[in-house]
Amino acid sequence: MTDKTTAYQRLETQFHDICVLEDTIRILHWDQAAIMPPGGAVARAEQLSRLEVMRHEKLTASGLADDLAAVSAANLDAWQAANLREMRRIHDKAVAVPADLVAAHSRACSLCEVAWRQARQDDDFSAIVEPLGGLLDLTRAIGTARGEALDCSLYDALLRDYEPGASSSHIDPLFDDLAAFLPDFLDDVLTRQDAAGAPLSPEGPFPAEAQRALCRRMAETVGLDFDTARVDESAHPFSSGVPEDSRITVRYNEDDFGEALMAVLHESGHAMYERGRPEDWRYQPVGRARGMVLHESQSLLLEMQACRTPEFYHWATPALRDAFDGDGPAWTRDNLLRWATRVERGFIRVDADEVTYPAHVILRYRLEKAMLDGALALPDLPVAWNDGMKDLLGVVPPDDRLGCLQDIHWYAGAWGYFPTYTLGALAAAQLFQAATAADPEILLSIRHGDFDPLMRWLRQHVHGHGSCHPTDDLIRQTTGAPLAADAFKAHLRRRYLNG
Repeated sequence: MTDKTTAYQRLETQFHDICVLEDTIRILHWDQAAIMPPGGAVARAEQLSRLEVMRHEKLTASGLADDLAAVSAANLDAWQAANLREMRRIHDKAVAVPADLVAAHSRACSLCEVAWRQARQDDDFSAIVEPLGGLLDLTRAIGTARGEALDCSLYDALLRDYEPGASSSHIDPLFDDLAAFLPDFLDDVLTRQDAAGAPLSPEGPFPAEAQRALCRRMAETVGLDFDTARVDESAHPFSSGVPEDSRITVRYNEDDFGEALMAVLHESGHAMYERGRPEDWRYQPVGRARGMVLHESQSLLLEMQACRTPEFYHWATPALRDAFDGDGPAWTRDNLLRWATRVERGFIRVDADEVTYPAHVILRYRLEKAMLDGALALPDLPVAWNDGMKDLLGVVPPDDRLGCLQDIHWYAGAWGYFPTYTLGALAAAQLFQAATAADPEILLSIRHGDFDPLMRWLRQHVHGHGSCHPTDDLIRQTTGAPLAADAFKAHLRRRYLNG
């Protein structure tokens, strides 16, 4: 056994421990968002802060750096070489930031998130300005340190926390293309909808208990095993956990079951991606999910591409009727499909249809860049938010709870995350187009509530690759084209304007 082989094996052992720490942090974050009592906030902030520092110390240890320098990819197989590449990327990002800054940032994230929950409930933006301002300062410090070390902008350094290798120079033209396309397209869709008449809305109330049972049934249908998964409630729906322990949260509106229905399908897409990661590399960087563009592509592929099709509603309509004792014209298959694909200008991103959704993301992308570079002062965020909503969507939120307080991301420290949602929507359209072209059985099976063919294709072409390939390379080799807006726009035209 050579010294270099020994060095690589030591790296795998060290990164196994790091991956276990990351999994522990994820479960604690889920607990904080889903079931932790409010009085636990300070203790949880300390717990998470210490775990983040432990992770940082392991990543920046001198012995790990020596081993990374000693190993050559030429002596490794393809998966090991990709693993080494990912180890070096993660290490380089970590050593750029001092441990005390990591600890301070983690603590500020936990405390600001708890303060946001109260501020959102009270519709009081002024209550969050101070904790968010402190968190923003720490976020800038991290972005600056990483940007200098990795030779990229402050914003791109933060963006790459969520999508390795991404850059605003790539995002800007894609978003400019969408911003130019969507307003006229939205007008055309709304005109067509008006001419056809509004779909009937199923009338509630829809008891939360019945919605819970429906959400469990839907999650099981797409592949979740509830011996190793659970669905809980939180202020903001999300998916967390680990492959053997999926943690999904939704929120229930007893006037509209569609919110929880689509949320559980969306979050199940995330969970199925995690569960499909390569088992042999479970605790290595190459076996982790590649980034949030692919992660969001998997949730949106399920929620938007597969589960708003006529095939899905052929199967789902009887299930929805059974869940809520639905009867009458509102509960016909055609009406439920029209109801699920209705387009409207609205205030809330997580409730937005796929036509207006990109505008919500573009707004947040522009605002977070402006706040990070100092062009937008934090106290001016509500006005800037409302102005942007008026310009992009033609609506103005009546209060900050429906405006700049609606999303958890900034208040939990996730700066640079938002663009991955729309990049994921573009990737979802490309991937679903490729999947259904390669295997016509996918849509036929969904018609009968069978998602196995779709999940098999995704495991083979996306999930099972982990982080072996950069996102752009995986999308190109799977779909035959680089990530672009073309497939997404073609999909919107087919679904909403019939071609």
